[in-house]
Amino acid sequence: MSNAPADIVELFRKRTRSPLRPRASDLIQAIFPMFRKASPQSGALILGECEQWGRHIFVIAQQKPKPENLRTKEDLAKLNHGMLTAEDHSRIMRFLKAANDTRLDGGPASIVTLIDTYGADISMESAKYYQAFFIAHLIRDFLTIPVPTVSAIIGEGGSGGALAIQMTDRRAQFDDALYATAPPESLAAIIFRDATKVKEALEISKPTAGELLELGIIDEVLPSPKSVTDVQGYAKALGGYLERQVKDLARRKPEALLRVRRTRSKAFGVNAVDAAKKPRTWASFFRLTPIRRLARETPRDIKTFALPGQELQPSAEWGVESDPAVFQGPDRYVKCGDMNLKAGSSEQGCGAVIPLSAFLANHYVCPSCGHSRVMGAMGWISCLSDADSFKELNRDLTVHHLLHPTLLTQEYADFIAKQDQRSSFHEALVTGEATVFGLPVALAVCDFYFAGGTMGVVFGEKFFRLCEYAISKSLPLVSLCCSGGARVLEGTPALMQMVKTVNSITRLKHDGLPFISVLGDPSTGGAIASYAALGDVILAEPQALVIFTGPRVMEARGFAVNEEDVRAAALCRASVQCYEDMEFFGPIRGIHEVAPRKDLKRSIFKYLEYYRNSKPSHNRYWAQA
Repeated sequence: MSNAPADIVELFRKRTRSPLRPRASDLIQAIFPMFRKASPQSGALILGECEQWGRHIFVIAQQKPKPENLRTKEDLAKLNHGMLTAEDHSRIMRFLKAANDTRLDGGPASIVTLIDTYGADISMESAKYYQAFFIAHLIRDFLTIPVPTVSAIIGEGGSGGALAIQMTDRRAQFDDALYATAPPESLAAIIFRDATKVKEALEISKPTAGELLELGIIDEVLPSPKSVTDVQGYAKALGGYLERQVKDLARRKPEALLRVRRTRSKAFGVNAVDAAKKPRTWASFFRLTPIRRLARETPRDIKTFALPGQELQPSAEWGVESDPAVFQGPDRYVKCGDMNLKAGSSEQGCGAVIPLSAFLANHYVCPSCGHSRVMGAMGWISCLSDADSFKELNRDLTVHHLLHPTLLTQEYADFIAKQDQRSSFHEALVTGEATVFGLPVALAVCDFYFAGGTMGVVFGEKFFRLCEYAISKSLPLVSLCCSGGARVLEGTPALMQMVKTVNSITRLKHDGLPFISVLGDPSTGGAIASYAALGDVILAEPQALVIFTGPRVMEARGFAVNEEDVRAAALCRASVQCYEDMEFFGPIRGIHEVAPRKDLKRSIFKYLEYYRNSKPSHNRYWAQA
């Protein structure tokens, strides 16, 4: 992984982000003389068609503003220039359908995408219109559409906004373009809490064309001309590449294209030398570790205290059953609104003094006011599955098994070591088999105590293996999302786990198995913009934060934030719009149901039972259940 330029900041500022760099419209005009724009157009999205190279070409392009677009105060005040909104993504979904319809009518169709964006629009307006869900569905569409596809990163590829249209059959990037987990300013704000540390963020993210080629994220590096203003120089390199790939892919059958996409998606993140050489056996995939008892241990980040002279007595008012295991050990208490061990921190709460055992038994929810705290994997497994039924899958899989040594920096290794002290598990995703009121399921649970539940290469690999396990056993899949997004310290391989998990869910659904997605607090970033948005049924706890970009990063970038609008209860109420405007939302139905944590298990069982009763008796899982 040694192809990074000597001064990546200079490349970023003088080439990638140059306001004089050719935009998508300039390159389209130079390469596709018969191009016909689709109507209407938006400032950041270009859609259109043309006949060229013996094919009907459907072009999807992202466009950053040109200098002439930034002359008024209103233009300069607009924060989402060059970012695709939920409405833009809706139009792309419909455009892809048109391309597939052309194929079905016998026309030789191909799709070309040109990528140049800071990222997806992170405004509250797009968030309320299920921006994250659109990204997940677009990734799935590009993985499954039986039409040849080609993409090129012509400037900047930022986060899910780029990934939504980049997972094509052939993928290229100019050597002066950059592609990252998030815009560098956002990366700096996330990693260092300082948006000015762009250089450090770029060095971590591995965004250059040479690095992406080694990681298998792109297939070809395109040479850029000497001058960043040379439209014809860029167009010559890009046009030649597109023509070669479109003609080559035209000779391949759709089934072969789909097979290669699936194979490539499964490999994302498996970059370690030993992992690449050793065949992965089913035995290693399906190694289960029984967990005898999920003890309700005192969470490491919750402040507890004792009340001398007072004995803890189980009380009906707390909603706690008289389970001796709940009350063993010395009596401890917590105070709602004052549980954070970090100095100077504040949180909501009613001030009620609660027995710790009652608080844990009520799944980290105050029984007086209903305020909840973020819960780790142990708590969620106990909340969603039957006692002592969970058996963990691939417990010992870590980044050391998957990441190439050059990606496992000392900074990242130190970070992982700290997470091991905070969590009972070895990664941010815990997978295994369990039962829900007696019905067996494959279960995936985020552990927020490990790196904030962030998606990294182990997260994606464990999710993939769990889906394969579910298919082999004909088990329905239940997942609990509680995630802070992509593991930015891993760079672009972490971003690719969005594709890997979407591919895994697509394969699961192809085998006719149900997927129930549960959204906990918080459900953000790459997790909600990939597998978690693709549930056949999507449940959530009422106060779960459900948004692509976290509020802290949004505020750092100058965007207004109203968290109540993107809490699950509000989004569930707003889901009615998904049914009233199906042309806009396509297959997206939002959040189907919200339920308090203590009721989520019953809600899951309700849908599992429905699926069981509706399946034919010859299905071996449902026949035995």
